[in-house]
Amino acid sequence: MSGNVIFEWIGVIFILIGSIISFISAIGMIRFPDIYTRAHAATKTTTLAVLITLVGTFIYVWFGEAYISVRLMLGIVFVFITAPVSGHLVLRAAYRANIKMADSTADDELKEVLYNKESEEK
Repeated sequence: MSGNVIFEWIGVIFILIGSIISFISAIGMIRFPDIYTRAHAATKTTTLAVLITLVGTFIYVWFGEAYISVRLMLGIVFVFITAPVSGHLVLRAAYRANIKMADSTADDELKEVLYNKESEEK
């Protein structure tokens, strides 16, 4: 087995692991009780799954085709930056719209900080 074939298999394994994590993330989005926990599953695990899949694809293309894809590198950077930020903004909007948390939520630490800050500004 040559070195290129080994790296191609490493890329394939990364792609497989990324797809498994993506599947687990989809199950989490269905099973979790409220928007806050669902968004956690959607942003964190899906970001990890997409990054692992893109890195696997990058490795596969690099060693299989002897081609370094700038588009894949930009895709990795773009997903790494935008997915957590968009998840944070969606959850922030949901919290400010007073969307109810699940009954199993133990503590709302943001409530004190947010409402004390607003009362100090007035």
